[in-house]
Amino acid sequence: MKISLVGIASVPLGKHSVKDPRLDQADKLVEADKKVYAHVDVVGEGETLTADAIVASPEGRLDLIIRDLEFAETRLGRNPPDAEKAAFQKIKACLEADRVVSRAGLTPEESQAVDAHAFFTAKPLVVAEAPDLEKFDHFLVRVVSEAGYISFLTVGGPENRAWLVRKGAAAPEAGGAIHTDIQKGFIRAEIIGFADFIAAGGETQAKRANKLRIEAKTYVMQDYDLVNFRFNK
Repeated sequence: MKISLVGIASVPLGKHSVKDPRLDQADKLVEADKKVYAHVDVVGEGETLTADAIVASPEGRLDLIIRDLEFAETRLGRNPPDAEKAAFQKIKACLEADRVVSRAGLTPEESQAVDAHAFFTAKPLVVAEAPDLEKFDHFLVRVVSEAGYISFLTVGGPENRAWLVRKGAAAPEAGGAIHTDIQKGFIRAEIIGFADFIAAGGETQAKRANKLRIEAKTYVMQDYDLVNFRFNK
């Protein structure tokens, strides 16, 4: 996952841990050699259009709205086809009201009409205040969620680890986040819900309480599922 910073100079670029406290909870309940948070790539403004999400200062957010508005006005000035024109007019009104493109309420048809154009504020955008930047890796938990991602856990042995996957991902895709061989050879996923895991006091205890479920390839992953993948190598 790639997150672009706009109007923020105090956060170093590069890989950042997503310090979700739920992994800390899991790490206290299951013995492992190390704890590994999920991580994201934090990039500069030059990569905003290829990022999965944007973290902006209040001023940076306004700058992106202005840039999108200027683009919309330029496109409308070129007399685009009717369907595209209607969508751009809706986008323009939204931006003039200090709202981002992702909140414009475009219909599927309107979205398709402007699909060839890249808007900065069509991406998930989270505004960061000064306190957020002081604990940026913890703030990333919120950013990741608002960008449409969840985490799942693998525990025990070498590491207790959180992995990122898009909301709505099926179990084989989640396995692919670990290694493509898991996705290709997927047989089943052994799942313990995070609430059940915590309530039972650990993985072994949750299994004894019959909280482990066997799920097939159509299973949609839930946030912070504890999972063990079975696959053909």
